[in-house]
Amino acid sequence: MSSSEVRAGVPGDGAHMQPFMDEVFRAFGRSEQRRWAQTYLWALIHVSGRKTPRRIALASPLPSAAARGLHQFVNVSPWDWVPVRRRLARLVAARTTPLAWTVTELIIPKRGEHSAGVHRRVDTATGRTVNCQRALGLFLVSGTQSYPVDWSLVLGGAWESDRERRRRARIPGTERARTAADHVVRFAAEVTAQPQLPRLPWVLDLTRCEDVAGVLAGLARLRADVVCEVSAEQQVLTGQHAAVVSTVSALMEVRHARQTHVLRGQTPDGRVRAVPVHTHAGAVGLPRPGNAGDAGSRPYRAVERPDPDGRQPARYWLTTLAGRRVEENLRLARSHAAALSATATLVQRFGLLDFEGRSFPGWHHHMTMASAAHVYQHLFGAPGGTAVPADPPRAPTAGPPDPPHAPVAALTSALN
Repeated sequence: MSSSEVRAGVPGDGAHMQPFMDEVFRAFGRSEQRRWAQTYLWALIHVSGRKTPRRIALASPLPSAAARGLHQFVNVSPWDWVPVRRRLARLVAARTTPLAWTVTELIIPKRGEHSAGVHRRVDTATGRTVNCQRALGLFLVSGTQSYPVDWSLVLGGAWESDRERRRRARIPGTERARTAADHVVRFAAEVTAQPQLPRLPWVLDLTRCEDVAGVLAGLARLRADVVCEVSAEQQVLTGQHAAVVSTVSALMEVRHARQTHVLRGQTPDGRVRAVPVHTHAGAVGLPRPGNAGDAGSRPYRAVERPDPDGRQPARYWLTTLAGRRVEENLRLARSHAAALSATATLVQRFGLLDFEGRSFPGWHHHMTMASAAHVYQHLFGAPGGTAVPADPPRAPTAGPPDPPHAPVAALTSALN
């Protein structure tokens, strides 16, 4: 079945879909690829339930024979996802008022051992060992909205050395094992290399990161500003002449060395109350284990936000934006929560976890299309990002029972 026949069965989606396709998928050299991309994008937005090629073809106005073409497009077609994601990022930057870049981590439970990047890992939240893929997503944040514009799959262990396993998963030879910290710095380097993208602060949750100094050193080399949440035990350096090593929590316990700022906060029932926030009076640095580069010499401002009710531990941030007001830094810090919310929406509405193939390119293709669906819906869909109504789908023909639902992914708030 040709993509033209399939496209004829897809209901219209307003005046914006075609311009969006022309802009974001301009790198596609073949009209056939662009038509399948539009069909896949439409299905991710409008088809309910799991977003696999077979389910899409059964549950939508598409003919059931379209499943093969959709499978070919996402799993076999050799299109390059990098230019698509770059155009997606530029489109978001041009049509919104961006505030920050941020990164989320996604743990995807999997069965078997053949999906690209799958490995056994201890879930730090539960202490249990899980079989999973580990992904990192790059988001551009504007106001309360967050837009996915790039993804990385963390490889390691056998995926670095087992040539046969890599061949079966079609992992390029240039894709080597990197730590999560390396992937964050790579995201920042690629953003910096594109002059069309804005230079914005990087908002990160590093509370369980094993290489905070490495992440911050990489961002320092790129001259990127940061607002990074760190653990209470994060080591910092103070003192102008002789460096003194302390933890950020111990530093904030020295009352004469901190400044208190009283902000206004709102309780769940709508009441306004005073919220104290502390900043260290002087600049702090980071110890430089190994070759952490510029992280130790760069000055940071330490910020502590105690829990107003005293029920939860205080939270801590290091920021290079010492010239900005404390409330601005905390407002930026909320960008990470917006990205976690967007990732949950991608999972629930746009089929982020529904890729059933095993290949590295197929995974990246699906993640790219899910990101494009999210961006399209929030920039061009109905108010509030709700789905644009489509014609009722045809009743699906009889077929095999639905496959079991994929396990719910774990959205983690730190890079470790």
